[in-house]
Amino acid sequence: MPENAQLKEVTVYTDGACKGNPGPGGYCAVLVHGEKRKEIVGGYRLTTNNRMEMMAAISALEALRGRCKVTVWTDSKYLCDSVELGWAKRWRSKGWVVKSGDKAANPDLWQRMLDLCETHDVKFKWLKGHAGHEENETCDRLSVAACTAEDLEIDEPFELIHKSA
Repeated sequence: MPENAQLKEVTVYTDGACKGNPGPGGYCAVLVHGEKRKEIVGGYRLTTNNRMEMMAAISALEALRGRCKVTVWTDSKYLCDSVELGWAKRWRSKGWVVKSGDKAANPDLWQRMLDLCETHDVKFKWLKGHAGHEENETCDRLSVAACTAEDLEIDEPFELIHKSA
């Protein structure tokens, strides 16, 4: 696509939830493009809230066809700041090590996220949770419900680390 071509603009609202931390978790993303609206919901049997916040955004970005200009609204400061302030890129450049010298949490998901942010033109914006924003409330409700769904998926990278800890 030529540099000056118009990208499709998509607005995404996300949320993640966890019953216990770690525990069963769920995520939801609502994608909006013009009059089109799509909900993506999923969950894992053992995970963390931060992983679910990330999976909501990842699932939305992975659902897009073609390069898009995307605004992701999240109530997760962890997710928003890690991308927008460049922390995740810095962790990756240092071999997934954070400023303190400790291992970065969730490098598997951060790698996916950063790859998707290179594919699309993505901006993350923070939105106060539980403040009455319709799409955020929808994401909250659906991600909480996903925590109790039957046959939740296995978050293999998390479970492997959790079992060996």
